[in-house]
Amino acid sequence: MKLLHLDSSILADSSASRQLSSAVVDAWQAAEPGVQVIYRDLASDALSHLSALSLVAAGTPAELRNAAQQHEAELSQRTLEEFLAADAIVIGAPMYNFALPSQLKAWIDRITVAGKTFKYGENGPQGLAGGKQVVIVSTAGGVHAGQPSGAAHEQYLKFVLGFVGIDDIQVVRAEGLAYGEEPRAAAMQAAAQQVGELFAIA
Repeated sequence: MKLLHLDSSILADSSASRQLSSAVVDAWQAAEPGVQVIYRDLASDALSHLSALSLVAAGTPAELRNAAQQHEAELSQRTLEEFLAADAIVIGAPMYNFALPSQLKAWIDRITVAGKTFKYGENGPQGLAGGKQVVIVSTAGGVHAGQPSGAAHEQYLKFVLGFVGIDDIQVVRAEGLAYGEEPRAAAMQAAAQQVGELFAIA
């Protein structure tokens, strides 16, 4: 099984989402030996954001692309192929200013591609990238799950994944991390317990 592990926090080793996403991957490997992990740090090795260049590159035949267009097209293709090849995905998704990190949104823009991961038909949109397992590691300084303030964070990510056909989605959540040392420790402990329950390990 191929597992794509994505981190998007800008906080390096201080990141709660990085700590928890790593714990999820470790637990997954312990539960299913032989898992092949591909790791992408979307913060330190950020994808460029979707732009006019991206659209022009996609619409230009390969033999007619200039160097910038070729680079952009290859970046999009590589990111998309990596996503499509994955059987499972672990996504570290901290909340910044009531939304996903822009680095994670840039990845979403590269994998949400008409004709590749979704299509429109007479009955509306149809996802083409189903059959994958996803674990979202959702972290936030406040408490937002199920609230209007969480619409552009965890709720949005689940919607996008569903749009491309993925319905096997689990969430490991740690909220209230900015409420003080004790609430943070309790939230992280609860999230670690979620990981254990997810993979039926101690």
